[in-house]
Amino acid sequence: MATAAEEEASRPFAGLSDVSISEDIPVEGDISVPVGPSARRDDEFSTLDEPVKETVLRDLRAVGKKFVHVLYPKRSTALLRDWDLWGPLLLCVTLALLLQGGAADSDYQGGPQFAEVFVIVWFGSIIITLNSKLLGGTISFFQSLCVLGYCILPLTAAMAVCRIVLVAGSGAVSFAVRLVVVTASFGWSTFASTAFLADSQPANRKALVVYPVFLFYFVIGWMVLTFSPSQ
Repeated sequence: MATAAEEEASRPFAGLSDVSISEDIPVEGDISVPVGPSARRDDEFSTLDEPVKETVLRDLRAVGKKFVHVLYPKRSTALLRDWDLWGPLLLCVTLALLLQGGAADSDYQGGPQFAEVFVIVWFGSIIITLNSKLLGGTISFFQSLCVLGYCILPLTAAMAVCRIVLVAGSGAVSFAVRLVVVTASFGWSTFASTAFLADSQPANRKALVVYPVFLFYFVIGWMVLTFSPSQ
């Protein structure tokens, strides 16, 4: 037997059993999931079905844009936001190949010179990055490697110019031309790297961060300037 409380609770729904839906009223609807702007964005940036050629060309365009940022340095977050290590690797290999065949390593068939460039570039970049982090820098490890590696571009270009100048001879005029080119490239590399890294360092410690960067590019510039082809 139902209690009085149960009868009282079921009383508001007592008339629902007599409700019916007319057959003249169509019951239909669309249950498809609408595609919003975010879903379209995901499809646009998806590279799963992208041809390999398009992927390579897109990466090359990205590297080229970073080269432009280094040639026209300004306070920008482009190198920091979209960092990669393809450009630094390409510049490091190019610089090492241009330094091959020097008189200093002719007895070793150029092997140590190639390894020396890699050690100086990558180990030096790692030391500068750790120094920046210990001084309270907000830049990440790989972002710093990206900036320092891309800013080798002027010195790599200077190495190519020096090789061309050395073809004409190795006299005093040749050395003067190479000195001017290497000095300008060294200053450009230092200025470009500090322009990208300046905002990520505490204001009272920027000098402690810039000094290792100065030494880093000075050593690479010295290698470029003192290069002489083997006879």
